[in-house]
Amino acid sequence: MTETTTPSIVSERKLTIAMIAGEASGDILGAGLIRSLKRRYPKARFVGIGGEEMIAEGFHSLVPMERLSVMGLVEVLGRIRELFSIRARLMDYFFTNRPDVVIGIDSPDFTLAIERRCREAGIPSVHYVSPSVWAWRQKRIFKIAKSVDLMLTLFPFEARFYEEHNVPVAFVGHPLADRIPLEPDTGKAREQLGLDQNAPLLAVLPGSRAGEVERLGNLFLEAARWLQERRPDIQLVIPCVNRDREKQVQALVESLEVKLPVTIVRGQSREVMAASDVVLLASGTATLEAMLLKKPMVVGYRLSNMSYALLSRLVKVPHVALPNLLAKEALVPELLQDDATAEALGAAVLERMENLEERERLQQAFTELHLTLRQNADEKAAEAISGLLEERA
Repeated sequence: MTETTTPSIVSERKLTIAMIAGEASGDILGAGLIRSLKRRYPKARFVGIGGEEMIAEGFHSLVPMERLSVMGLVEVLGRIRELFSIRARLMDYFFTNRPDVVIGIDSPDFTLAIERRCREAGIPSVHYVSPSVWAWRQKRIFKIAKSVDLMLTLFPFEARFYEEHNVPVAFVGHPLADRIPLEPDTGKAREQLGLDQNAPLLAVLPGSRAGEVERLGNLFLEAARWLQERRPDIQLVIPCVNRDREKQVQALVESLEVKLPVTIVRGQSREVMAASDVVLLASGTATLEAMLLKKPMVVGYRLSNMSYALLSRLVKVPHVALPNLLAKEALVPELLQDDATAEALGAAVLERMENLEERERLQQAFTELHLTLRQNADEKAAEAISGLLEERA
């Protein structure tokens, strides 16, 4: 983790800091932020909605965080009345017990409306983790500008977008970059997982949701089979986020016409990637983890034809994988939609498995990007919020 000097106390005021986190990743960010803010404001009180990590830091959650953890359009529609009720309850509480600042952590569809109402009422508002406004539906920037006094971004290209639109912003770095070592220990990861230390290893990550595994699971397994026909010595390992995904992947493996020796692991996706030589994965946050672990990767993704046609018109960026977005060049191959065939994916993996010179070049590029993101995010976020609080004091 990035070294930093312990910040001195900024104020002994009994501040009330409101925070709203809607999912596990936001809970982790919130807990780190609370720890850093406490060092600056030891008498501060933290209230709003958070999970177990935040509660362990002394946070008072008015509503169980899992009531906000809804994914998918159908699921949201089924809970829309409850979500509106929670939002109304929160705003009523904040207007009755005015906090010194309101901090929404990710979950923009829920938190931005609260931030806007609070800001209109004279309560400073902060949003932590930018929506993907730089990539699509860019006109949302005008709504965001009316909702926040400060945006905290994880990536530098996000901060540049807000600066271009005159929205106050601070780039704080990514907490994962603080937590993952600059030089991961591949041998140790293989030892922990009981894997062969010498055989080449491909980590296969078709996604964490049932729909992703359904769309990509067979495709990735066929790519792995294509690869193993050419490299029989290769180890194949698939980490699954939970028991349901494990059963789903196991059924896909058993349905293959040709038997494919695969090790399926529950959880431990980071350890599996750390143990690998190459990663075959769906687009998403996992591409950032693979980059921080300095692993060559091949990104594959498929949507329904209608969804892909619609998104192709809306998306305004040239890449989908985070390493490519960060580097502003195609460091890793992105095989999307019709280009994502078993042979094309397998061939791309084989190239990265055997081209040692390219692997060394990638490792250097990934290390430079890692250092860019390693900013001690908890402390930088707390420092930016402290600046806003003192300005408004």
